[in-house]
Amino acid sequence: QVQLVESGGGSVEAGGSLRLACAASRDTARIFCIGWFRPVPRNEREGVARIDGDGRGSHADSVRGRFTISADNAKNTLYLQMNSLKPEDTAMYYCAADWRSGLYCFAAYVKADFTYWGQGTQVTVSS
Repeated sequence: QVQLVESGGGSVEAGGSLRLACAASRDTARIFCIGWFRPVPRNEREGVARIDGDGRGSHADSVRGRFTISADNAKNTLYLQMNSLKPEDTAMYYCAADWRSGLYCFAAYVKADFTYWGQGTQVTVSS
């Protein structure tokens, strides 16, 4: 069973920064897709930022230019650098990953598409 453990969440004021980390218990060099998600209404999760196995990244329009996804495969860890945080970024942030092909890595919203999910890390941004 693969484990994903998120860390780095916290409370900051608007304009502040946080760096989230997701440590995977499996070799991320062979990943098909891994990314960060946050809940939205309709029981879905917004794809905040994702990386596929070829190293291609994608960020949601709502965070592009402020958030940056990166991965360190030597440490099997995914990161999300969050700058210029806004109150509307307040959410539980989840890491999700899949090593099987066939999944569309860059869907804007997902429900149960990914096989593995972390427990989440809370980000709270005050105005």
